[in-house]
Amino acid sequence: QTQLFGVLLAAVSNFLISVSLNIQKCAHLRLVCQAEQKPYYTSKLWWCGITLLGLGEVGNFTAYGFAPITLVAPLGCVSVIGSAFISVFFLKKTMRTADILGGALTITGIFLLVTFAPNVPQELTARQVQNFLVSWPFLVYSILEILIFCILLYFYKRKAVKHIVVLLMMVALLASLTVIAVKGVSSMIVLSVKGKMQLTYSVFYIMSVLMATSCAFQIKFLNQAMHLYEATAVVPINFVFFTTSAIISGVIFYQEFQSAALLSVFMFLFGCLLSFLGVIIIARNKKEEHLQVPFIDCGHIPGQKLTGKIQPDSHCSCYGTLSKEEDLVERQS
Repeated sequence: QTQLFGVLLAAVSNFLISVSLNIQKCAHLRLVCQAEQKPYYTSKLWWCGITLLGLGEVGNFTAYGFAPITLVAPLGCVSVIGSAFISVFFLKKTMRTADILGGALTITGIFLLVTFAPNVPQELTARQVQNFLVSWPFLVYSILEILIFCILLYFYKRKAVKHIVVLLMMVALLASLTVIAVKGVSSMIVLSVKGKMQLTYSVFYIMSVLMATSCAFQIKFLNQAMHLYEATAVVPINFVFFTTSAIISGVIFYQEFQSAALLSVFMFLFGCLLSFLGVIIIARNKKEEHLQVPFIDCGHIPGQKLTGKIQPDSHCSCYGTLSKEEDLVERQS
């Protein structure tokens, strides 16, 4: 029952995140269409979206205290399919065949994930987290992760390699530390609320610092990727990389598949594959939206011939596209 509560909480939280993103987008579009331009933070609709986003993130954080990482992390695909379908109502987009197919594959994958996810105790004490930190599988994993991250960072800084795979691999490596820390912090807070105080242990504050630091650098590299590449490319690749790194970290650090049957592991991975495929199909060939500033219509000017919208003419030093016959003769000569 505890794990089921965590699953439902994660699904609802990701759905709230998708709703919040569409509400914020709708608020920005409304502000652009207004005659008097106002800052986005003056919009009540935008603040409604931000509030839902905060609730969704808090719910996701809490879900890690009730369900394993290998189950909570893949449920991030709910926000992707939710955004695709909710945008039809908020942003008046057209429902595509790819959205329906991708949504069906993703929902099938979620069903397999929930059905064959590892059923492990989720009450993690501070002493258990300490033991996991010094276990040899995690130490080996940490060394390999640091080496790979340093190599990627070298190419990023010294060689100026800013390929989308390089950026999102660094995000994924940092995300693996983030979910490990979030799981530990959330579990210790849940136990403390139940009456088993865990906040007096130093490992709680170590994991909190690790969570904040890794999350900050993760956002930095993710923003860099969003700046250089289209969101339609960043979102599916980041989801696949993040989910894969989170599952690996959950398996190695918290040993979540230690006693799972081979069939359960296979079906769980198959469910992940279907979710990945569904998200990629939804994001594939999805057009980017750019807010366009409307041109200024100056109306009809007597005695002049209006040949187009009022804008700078690349062939003339004057402003506008009002043409005279003598100007045309001079250009042709």
